[in-house]
Amino acid sequence: MTTQGPGLHTHVLDTLGLEIAAGDCPPGQVLRTDELAQRFDVSRTVVREVVRVLESMHLVESRRRVGVTVQPTEAWNVYDPQVIRWRLAGADRPRQLRSLTVLRSAIEPVAAGLAARHATPDQCAALTECALGMVATSRGQQLERYLEHDIAFHRIVLNASGNEMFARLGDVVAEVLAGRTHHQVMFEDPDPAAVTLHVRLAEAVREGDAVESERLTKEIAVGALHELDVLAP
Repeated sequence: MTTQGPGLHTHVLDTLGLEIAAGDCPPGQVLRTDELAQRFDVSRTVVREVVRVLESMHLVESRRRVGVTVQPTEAWNVYDPQVIRWRLAGADRPRQLRSLTVLRSAIEPVAAGLAARHATPDQCAALTECALGMVATSRGQQLERYLEHDIAFHRIVLNASGNEMFARLGDVVAEVLAGRTHHQVMFEDPDPAAVTLHVRLAEAVREGDAVESERLTKEIAVGALHELDVLAP
């Protein structure tokens, strides 16, 4: 008897997403609804819901009398946080991390410069609080707690830029930072130099120094790339 429920929907979605991202279901492969329902012991309704989500990410395309066809990588919505998570879980993790970190290095310095011009007092205070939280959790192997402050810090910078396009990249950056932590592409304790740079960046934004904010953010990005060279060559 087939089963259904939110937990099963998530399980089927994650399993298929991971398989497609890893290349286990290569581009051009046709997935049959009935076969998927039988494989996962779920209703065809659940499978159709999962397929709709995968279609929204452009990982698959569904056509009548053809089935559900896995799409080439070039078609995927590579900015979707869930797609990023699935790709980081696969063997191509080092290249994916490097690609995303290069993206960050191109965008975040500009966002930080804008944040220095447009951040509100509340945003400056929150940024300082996050930086101090990073300092407080940067020792004693508290990577999960450190991650919370790190993600919040970078979200604030992107939001404070005043550019809605940059702000929408907060989820992308969050997945990159989470992926580094959860897949052990981080030192047991964060690099002290990187922590200090975040503190100095919070100060530069608060002081309205756009040039220094941009420079410090570039330095953070360069440091992240160097870490990848060591931990995920």
